[in-house]
Amino acid sequence: MNKQTLEHIQQISTELRLSAFRKDLDQVITTAIKEETSFEEVLLNLLLAEQQIRLINRRKAQLRNAGFPQLKYIQDLVKTELPADAMTQLPLLETLDFIDAGQNVILGGSPETGKTHIAIGLGIKACQQGKSVLFTSIPKMLTQIRECHSSRTLRALELKFEKYDLVICDELGYISFDKPGAEMLFNHISLRTGIKSTIITSNKSFDKWHEIFGMDTVLTAALLDRLTHKSFLVNMNGKSYRMKETKSMMGSKNINNEIEVAAHI
Repeated sequence: MNKQTLEHIQQISTELRLSAFRKDLDQVITTAIKEETSFEEVLLNLLLAEQQIRLINRRKAQLRNAGFPQLKYIQDLVKTELPADAMTQLPLLETLDFIDAGQNVILGGSPETGKTHIAIGLGIKACQQGKSVLFTSIPKMLTQIRECHSSRTLRALELKFEKYDLVICDELGYISFDKPGAEMLFNHISLRTGIKSTIITSNKSFDKWHEIFGMDTVLTAALLDRLTHKSFLVNMNGKSYRMKETKSMMGSKNINNEIEVAAHI
């Protein structure tokens, strides 16, 4: 291939934003000449390289756009320190089959037992598999709903909310709602029922959810019915997972300190 033709290809690939194509062009052509590779194979190798880099960039963008407060991976969990029900159900949840089936996951129970870590870990894994994910806290979501309702842009928010493969709603139960707020939240979450997956974390057991929704037992029962139908209900009651982690870290530090002291004796 002459120099002018090569420069022309580089120019066009730049204009078309084919970064991997442009980057690998010289190497692929050089290898093709040595190995007498066919024109079709050269083209295929360049396109595969471009496809791979675009896939990687898309995954990075999905992870960034999900809005995770921290990157907490499933593999970082000390699974033996989780509540018993979580240890039992987590292997099945890790397959992410619940997302394809449009099923919900409710992680409910004691504070600081690993609920948010599990939710984020599943969300990150979903992003890595090319699924669209949104992470939000319940208070933040309700504020957004109210703002959009006031500015008459609620339908646009709803359409966007419906399309995510997975939505993670964190911290249900940290604050209670007045009746209008509870109804707005109920209607919004119901948009995804039976169609798309939602993960909800809550520090309250189901029998106390009426405290969250302004003592409206009818609304609470309706929301529970919609959320729990064909859902994974994970009992997260147990000792603080964070406290166990802290004690483990402190134990390691104490051991290291003892070793250091012993070394100087």
